[in-house]
Amino acid sequence: MIHLPVFTVDEFQMAAIERSDQAFVFEGLSHPQVIPFYGVSYRSYEATAAQMDFYEQILSDGTGGWWKITDNSSGKLVGACGCNNFQHKHEKIEIGYWLLPDHWGKGIMRKVLPELLLQMTRIWKLHRVEAWVESGNDSSRRLLEYCGFNCEGLLRDTEIKNDKRISLYIYAKILD
Repeated sequence: MIHLPVFTVDEFQMAAIERSDQAFVFEGLSHPQVIPFYGVSYRSYEATAAQMDFYEQILSDGTGGWWKITDNSSGKLVGACGCNNFQHKHEKIEIGYWLLPDHWGKGIMRKVLPELLLQMTRIWKLHRVEAWVESGNDSSRRLLEYCGFNCEGLLRDTEIKNDKRISLYIYAKILD
């Protein structure tokens, strides 16, 4: 079982997502502006229990963990970021993140993501961190490039989402 550290980055506190955060997770993963480029979405609060199960499962089996981002000045939850799919043999993990739209364009993820990467290396032995970005999500691509990730290519029509084929960019950062 992994225990995620609580840490602070500027005016934001990072702490593990808990079952009691389900309403917040539903708010984010059902928001019409958040989900177009996100791989998971929910139509009901009850269905979001599956996401909460996922967060607990990856902590339990040691393959990932997700943090909520709290604005210390207001006490409001503004987003989430984390990792999953840790592969011990290959020393790699996948990251993801989202913010509620009211907090877009404020540089929050630019502040939080580098510290998250540092915390992840304290928990898992990592050589490579990957991020998969849907084509059209230019903000996410810019964030990753700002944080030192390199685009390694585009997988054209690699998945079907909402009955449409989508293409994904693969980004990676080598930590050694």
